[in-house]
Amino acid sequence: MATHLAASSMEKSRTGLLRLSLNLMRNMSTSSAATSNPPVSSVAKRKKKKQKNLFEVAQFLPNWGVGYHLAKTHWSGVSYQITKLNLYKDGKHGKAWGIVHKDGLPPADAPKKISGVHKRCWRYIPNLPKIEGTQPETQAA
Repeated sequence: MATHLAASSMEKSRTGLLRLSLNLMRNMSTSSAATSNPPVSSVAKRKKKKQKNLFEVAQFLPNWGVGYHLAKTHWSGVSYQITKLNLYKDGKHGKAWGIVHKDGLPPADAPKKISGVHKRCWRYIPNLPKIEGTQPETQAA
């Protein structure tokens, strides 16, 4: 039994040396190739900017954006003036109401529930003036 243990330990040390030498050769060959020629696909790819939903845009505005104009990125000439927010506990989900503003038309009379508030395509419209006459209403659920 002692001879069997000695033979198996000798065998393990030989295979360990073989693995060590193979790993060393593999590391040397890949490191020189990676430094000399970067892959073309990684250089051409650019990270796409993650767009924000309505609440992620509004959280950086004063009073969670109540009274400010927000619009979807693909809309032209249409925006919502936020009048009321109902936030869920995480602050990234909820419900929102606002007054529709269209170019060339007077704003709507009553606030309307905004659809698509969780879609990642919202932006702040800085050019339109903030109307101070609205009462800010923010509710937490």
